[in-house]
Amino acid sequence: MDDDTRRNRPLQLAFDDAQATPANIKVIGIGGGGGNAVNRMIATSVAGVEFLTANTDCQALRTNRASVKLQLGSKLTKGLGAGSNPEVGRSAALEDTDKLLEHLSGADMVFVTAGLGGGTGTGASPIIANLARELGALVVAVVTKPFDFEGRRRKSQAEEGLAALRQVVDTVITIPNDKLLHTVEKGTPLAEAFLMADDILRQA
Repeated sequence: MDDDTRRNRPLQLAFDDAQATPANIKVIGIGGGGGNAVNRMIATSVAGVEFLTANTDCQALRTNRASVKLQLGSKLTKGLGAGSNPEVGRSAALEDTDKLLEHLSGADMVFVTAGLGGGTGTGASPIIANLARELGALVVAVVTKPFDFEGRRRKSQAEEGLAALRQVVDTVITIPNDKLLHTVEKGTPLAEAFLMADDILRQA
């Protein structure tokens, strides 16, 4: 099967009833937005999956509830984050490919979740998704796109990150943050709107 066929085929999950062991499913939250989504999924007691989080910001990692916490690019960023620069996020993931491969190995299916537009989620997600695909996993990306008020730079970076993801995953589910505001009652706090985004990620 060529890459184009693989990327464009429908997402189908079919397991043999006689299969002795359940599918190994891993969810990895990348960057701040991805880490928040993982925390929400853990809080709602999603079962049957292993949760990982990967970030260049060591402070954010310390407060995450995932069982596996992967610091990316410690030599490059000194644990201080990617500064909203996707190229730094990309380089940070490349710095730690061996560590990522170790923790992604054995998965039948990997969900990659991130908020696009910043540095780590935007830059590292395509690298991590590609590593999971190289290991033979079915890879699904569930990502949010920035609000319009966050500016053209973040929007442009998000589109570039999304295009890179589409090249290396089986399926992409995108959630534009602006559309969330049209699904909640007027006056809903912004934080609550973001929680709704995480609920969508959890149910995907």
